[in-house]
Amino acid sequence: MTTSHILTLDCPDQPGIVAAVTAGIAGSGGNILSNVQFSEPSVERFCMRTRFTLAATGDHHDLVEELEATVRSAVNVGDGGLQIRPAEHRTRTIIMVSRFDHCLRDLLYRWHAGELPLDVAAVVSNHWDLQPVAAQYGVPFVHVPVTRETKPQAEGRLLELVDEHGAELVVLARYMQILSDDLCRKLDGRAINIHHSFLPGFKGAKPYHQAWERGVKLIGATAHFVTADLDEGPIIDQDVARVSHLQTPEDLVIIGRDVERIVLSRAVKAFAEQRVFRFAERTVVF
Repeated sequence: MTTSHILTLDCPDQPGIVAAVTAGIAGSGGNILSNVQFSEPSVERFCMRTRFTLAATGDHHDLVEELEATVRSAVNVGDGGLQIRPAEHRTRTIIMVSRFDHCLRDLLYRWHAGELPLDVAAVVSNHWDLQPVAAQYGVPFVHVPVTRETKPQAEGRLLELVDEHGAELVVLARYMQILSDDLCRKLDGRAINIHHSFLPGFKGAKPYHQAWERGVKLIGATAHFVTADLDEGPIIDQDVARVSHLQTPEDLVIIGRDVERIVLSRAVKAFAEQRVFRFAERTVVF
């Protein structure tokens, strides 16, 4: 019997990183199943994702701790991160929505079907409309109304829910509220938004109508990390669909929703599988 683990490393680039990791795994009696790595000279950063197994001899927890200590002693992790998790780890997730249901339904379906390695802790919304959808999948629904006057209290409640559920990921699945700069900073690196346009592009209300008015031939969607710079966070995934003059604005909305669903699910899956690394304003997605 063996156990499977995933090691992720994000650190300043330096000689000997791969050698240190592979030697550490071998020294722990492990066997590497897959390994991907990337070095970016412009920012002098290195990232790596390694899946490996450990034989069922000794205490696996102790072996993992020893392996982490071995790598840290040989590699300057700096302000980056080194993490070793069981491969079967399921990312604790809160999904936020407003009234559009297509992304929520898609995520819950994929989660229920076993396509996404998530543990969905709650669905949070500023409206009651989608409570039946959460109930259908047996997920707790939390109504947190938001007005201009109550926004600080609402965001405080969200942070309470994140702490209460130990959420590692917050997904804005067409949550139609702008998060404050303070909340963006507190959720930095663990909040993903789906933007209903191929960024950079048409911003504001009715982006598909704006695109139609400009006679675009491609529409798309963008999943990105949430930052204080509205809709300008590091991009995780994107896709497009080709359209023509034959489509109406309503047709573009329907096509766009399909793209939004697949882009968001891909981004969430990549994050949950620990395949996303941030390099300044960019991402590396293995």
